[in-house]
Amino acid sequence: MGRLIINTEKKKSKINKNIYGHFSEHLGRCIYGGIYVGEDSDIPNVNGMRRDVVEALRQIKVPVLRWPGGCFADEYHWKDGIGPKNSRKKMINTHWGGLVEDNSFGTHEFLEFCRQVGCEPYINGNVGSGTVQEMSEWMEYMTFDGVSPMAGLRRENGHPEPWKIRYFGVGNENWGCGGNMRPSYYADIYRRFQTYVRNYGENKVFKIACGPNGDDYEWTETVMEIAGKFMDGLSLHYYTVPGDWNRKGSAVDFTEEDYYNTLKKTLYMDEIITKHTQIMNRYDPDNKVGLIVDEWGTWYDVEPGTNPGFLYQQNTMRDAVVAAINLNIFNEHSDRVVMANIAQMVNVLQSVILTEGDKMVLTPTYHVFDMYKRHQEAMLVDVYAETEETGKGGYTVPNLSVSASEDGEGVLNITAANLSLDTAYPLECILAGSCMGEHASVEGEVLSAGMNAFNDFSHPEDVAPSGAEGIEVTKEGFKFTVPACSVVHFTVKRQ
Repeated sequence: MGRLIINTEKKKSKINKNIYGHFSEHLGRCIYGGIYVGEDSDIPNVNGMRRDVVEALRQIKVPVLRWPGGCFADEYHWKDGIGPKNSRKKMINTHWGGLVEDNSFGTHEFLEFCRQVGCEPYINGNVGSGTVQEMSEWMEYMTFDGVSPMAGLRRENGHPEPWKIRYFGVGNENWGCGGNMRPSYYADIYRRFQTYVRNYGENKVFKIACGPNGDDYEWTETVMEIAGKFMDGLSLHYYTVPGDWNRKGSAVDFTEEDYYNTLKKTLYMDEIITKHTQIMNRYDPDNKVGLIVDEWGTWYDVEPGTNPGFLYQQNTMRDAVVAAINLNIFNEHSDRVVMANIAQMVNVLQSVILTEGDKMVLTPTYHVFDMYKRHQEAMLVDVYAETEETGKGGYTVPNLSVSASEDGEGVLNITAANLSLDTAYPLECILAGSCMGEHASVEGEVLSAGMNAFNDFSHPEDVAPSGAEGIEVTKEGFKFTVPACSVVHFTVKRQ
């Protein structure tokens, strides 16, 4: 039996709710058909937003949503997406599928969607093909309450009051699709652009600079050195890709060896964050700049027969375990990681929701977010986990990934994933520094299925959480056998 020792007396950092954020891009069917169907659609909607999707996202308490990209952000010109829809400029989405983008979902629609979901907007500005003036005017349009051309234009377009926009990204992947810039060049460009992303009235902008791709530590070093004092956040992108970028592997047809390889690559996130944090600590010892992991998740080959530019993939129990590992890692680094955004929200990459016409299905990853939402704004507590190696074909990983937090009412939430495909793990959880007492209670839920199992429109609940049976409460904590290939969540209410 393995031991899990949780020291509730040793509080660490607060887990920012924005770690449980999401990302939506004008890519495939994420926006159109996934989030937005238009006011005249037969699909139930409120102001064009799918009612079923909004309700599902409210359930998992989505705290923040990034838009409009992604690579699309650096070819997006916001004025094309305002005003009467029949007169909005059409464009070709050159990054994703080469389809016509009619701009019917623009600034007003995005902010209306955020209002319905109850989340904060995180807007990514155009540096790659945009101008300083364009970015400056966008912030003025959204947040200025006085007399100005942009504030007047907003009022003409039906929104008299300004919005509150806290999070603003100055460019996206400027080392790649956002302009193929070198880090020193981008750092200087960032310094210039951010100057004109102004605070109007009580709206205070949290400015996010484009950070590194994966383990590009030179980018972080250079950008922090040149522009660190001008930013509030630095982004990081890292995707779990089982194969290579030419042949990434199937989302559903994979072997046990593929499974463990995927998890091993996911665990690399911990090393990446650790090393970028070490660099940031040198230039920002007071932790004024947050690390924003605003693109993460699995990336496989698209589903057979679908548009390659739509990045539509299924979502299996393997993806649920990947999500659990990443979220546990982000929790453990919450002293520096203040936001993370899974890619993407609906119908693209590791999405939490799939739609097809008027149908909607919740993916295994969705259920992980629902189980983990209790960590939002709670205090991370110290955890020691005894683990064993598991794996196949040369790919080995620890069998357990864990994090724990305590909320403001003293309720302890523990989340764990058993990475082993074939071995359940008997676990003794000891709550150090805290007596359980005879009136203490432990409740749990389990998400467990075969590694290839997924939900589709014919079988929407093949992978769904159930109550944890067999929890044994002890004077020191509790005992429970964590099933193979599973994600579990425990709520501990102590006397």
